[in-house]
Amino acid sequence: MSLDGSLAAEERRQALLDLLRDLGRVDIAGSADQLDVSPMTIRRDLRGLEREGLARLVRGGAVPVGIQEFAVRQSRALSAKRRIAEKLGTVIVQHESVAVDGSTTLFRFVEELEPVADLLVVTYGIPAFQALQSRSHVRAYLSGGELDPRTGSLLGPVAQRTIDSFSVSCCLLSTMALDPEVGTMEPNVEEVEMKRALLRSGQYSVLAVDSTKLGQRSAVRSVAIDEIDLIVTELDPADALLDPYRDRVELL
Repeated sequence: MSLDGSLAAEERRQALLDLLRDLGRVDIAGSADQLDVSPMTIRRDLRGLEREGLARLVRGGAVPVGIQEFAVRQSRALSAKRRIAEKLGTVIVQHESVAVDGSTTLFRFVEELEPVADLLVVTYGIPAFQALQSRSHVRAYLSGGELDPRTGSLLGPVAQRTIDSFSVSCCLLSTMALDPEVGTMEPNVEEVEMKRALLRSGQYSVLAVDSTKLGQRSAVRSVAIDEIDLIVTELDPADALLDPYRDRVELL
């Protein structure tokens, strides 16, 4: 049975939502080819999703609104996250205490963390805290706060006060998007407040970010490039994609 216009539009909508979930972005031209419709049709569909609060239009496409569930995000860019975790392992041996955010990138790092004698870790990410419980060489602390069930992170004033009570030698951050001029960006204010608390807690700041986030934008500004001491990606530090950041921050 052939599809009428209404049903076809609903199927396109679901396909676009699936792309937003799986890739973190929808490209208008690519989606038009994939779904065999005009770019104008895709743009109209995305505007509808934007009106419903499910997407935000950006140049050439759209990005999801809100924070995606932890399990979905955890499976994205997995090889890049593993490479980043390896690099972070060479950084962490220089520190005796570290604050870690609730991102999937840094969850991968704590999962693969090699033994470091008497390492103290504080985090607001429940999955990261749970992954550290079997590590006899780590003293792990979890902030209080209000649970975001989509991410497994603890947010809000209580979580911020817990992080603010620590003074660690290094803080490890990730981000939803990184722009060379604006800096890091997050989908909501609550997440930004937690990143800022982590930044205040650490003497040395490391941003761990996979290359798909470079040059991207999200809704709320978070941390300026000049506040970061080191950026760690899966790329070779000489990669041209890192040129916009090269003169402003150390790269690994």
